[in-house]
Amino acid sequence: MGFSDTHIQAKKKKKKKTTGEMTDRSNTRIAILKPDRCKPNKCNLECKKTCPIVRSGKRCIEVTSASKSAIISEELCVGCGLCVKRCPFGAIEIINLPRGLDKETTHRHGPNSFKLHRLPVPRPGKVLGLVGTNGIGKSTAVKILAGEIKPNLGRFDNPPDWQEILTYFRGSELQNYFTRFVEDNLTIKVKPQNIDNVSKKARGKVQKYLDQKDEKNLKAELCDALDLNQVTDRNVGDLSGGELQRFCIAIIAMQNAEVYMFDEPSNFLDVKQRLKAAQVIRSLRRPDSYVIVVEHDLSVLDYLSDYICCFYGQPGAYGVVTLPFSVLEGINIFLAGFVRTENLRFREESLTFRVAETPEDSVQIETYARYGYPTMSRTQGSFRLTVREGEFSDSQIIVMLGENGTGKTTFIGMLAGLKKPDENFDLPEFFVSYKPQNPKSKSQRSTVRSWLLEKIGDACTHAQFVSDVMKPLQIEQLMDQEVVNLSGGELQRVALCICLGKPADIYLIDEPSANLDSEQRIIAAKVIKRFILHAQKTAFVVEHDFIMATYLADKVIVFEGKPSVDCTANAPQSLLTGMNLFLSRLDITFRRDPTNFRPRINKLDSTKDKEQKAAGSYYYLD
Repeated sequence: MGFSDTHIQAKKKKKKKTTGEMTDRSNTRIAILKPDRCKPNKCNLECKKTCPIVRSGKRCIEVTSASKSAIISEELCVGCGLCVKRCPFGAIEIINLPRGLDKETTHRHGPNSFKLHRLPVPRPGKVLGLVGTNGIGKSTAVKILAGEIKPNLGRFDNPPDWQEILTYFRGSELQNYFTRFVEDNLTIKVKPQNIDNVSKKARGKVQKYLDQKDEKNLKAELCDALDLNQVTDRNVGDLSGGELQRFCIAIIAMQNAEVYMFDEPSNFLDVKQRLKAAQVIRSLRRPDSYVIVVEHDLSVLDYLSDYICCFYGQPGAYGVVTLPFSVLEGINIFLAGFVRTENLRFREESLTFRVAETPEDSVQIETYARYGYPTMSRTQGSFRLTVREGEFSDSQIIVMLGENGTGKTTFIGMLAGLKKPDENFDLPEFFVSYKPQNPKSKSQRSTVRSWLLEKIGDACTHAQFVSDVMKPLQIEQLMDQEVVNLSGGELQRVALCICLGKPADIYLIDEPSANLDSEQRIIAAKVIKRFILHAQKTAFVVEHDFIMATYLADKVIVFEGKPSVDCTANAPQSLLTGMNLFLSRLDITFRRDPTNFRPRINKLDSTKDKEQKAAGSYYYLD
């Protein structure tokens, strides 16, 4: 029996489709060259000499005498990986992308450099939250939406004009946004991620800048909401990190604009200030305005967003933006590492955890050694801290909860022996390891490897420490970098590694989440929890990220009183009791997500919020 004409045509079409799929697969490979590592003048060009395509006579890898780095042809590359293995400086990455993404390239910075696929979709009258690891394209996407970067659709050598860009986004919500951007000349206000530059450039009093920028006559209201009244007579350059962050948020919120963007607005803020800042940001919603927020504190992101776009990919290589999801679904997708709508897994393990983990064998808790500290106080200028007598044990993490200025860092300094109490007695002697709030990089240009060897010696080569601490914190990738060139997040991870690598009875860790992205925060919390449990030591941790704090805490110390005036540190108490006390002072309630057990803030005056307050259950675990 022969085939009919219909069968023959169908077979030909099927074959043609298969050929097309093979073509797509060959085009979804990218080559990334790290310019700070590629040093063609200091190597034997191993990448070029071992490349089978180059040896066949084609120019897959080119290095000229004048070039500062090699150039790899992604069209000719077959993905053999020999250049990656042979490069003595680890400067090359060959990455296979998920199929189909090549047609959705939004921007590329240059040859063999970072590539962004798709864009977040802003919607008028809504707050769009962006979540993803560092180096995955969030800042690039924000700059494109802010008009600081023109999307080149991957054609960095031949950028398209706006008419072609609008045609590319035809039929999507982004077409409406970019059409308004081009035709209506949208006014866009951006609160930058790095606010240090603001304090360096600004000259003059806080009051002067607030008066100059107050286009909505909201100065008094915003100063009350963001606790700025006490700093209006100070110079901008003299503000602390938290004060400067609140000042920047106020400056953006009091100006007229169609687009408001906030890049990491919760940095340096305590829990109370984060919620107030979130309420200010949500107040900017109008039917014709867009609000976009990049945030790593998942509790705050959950509280302030109306919907979420997740970023996934490989940091420094490529990033992909998901379609918009509801807040609940979007954050759970990020934690699960799986996009159901695309049937795509971007992380091997899901980030799930219970908020009240205890040591593996709770029966053994009674065998742990117990220690204590007496009631004591310390006066610093006009501020007085009173510490109530407390007790702690081995394999225990005590988290300190309180507003900024309530004396948490002062208490840690007293435990570390760096600050003496007013009373004339000696505290119990312990060997302590202390990670400060803002770790400083060394002034000399030493590498991370030499710094670790200097600070913790052989610990950084011990197999158990490497597997439990260094590997999950991704310290190996930083070993050959100079300390002075580390980013804030990289320096934080190295400082945490140094703190845990020192032999000690008590580990004092001040804000380990600072400058870390959402994924790194959860990983850092698991590293601390595992290390303290296995080493049978004690840790006192100051933390404002509520998800991280609740995951870490075996006991909590709640700080009460008037910040910067007179405060009291209560004795350590159970997680449930302490959290209820702390949250009742803030007048907010938490519940937990049934899927991954993460704490979620109830919207103010929502049905769940009213129910929990009526029952006196501000922190709901069941």
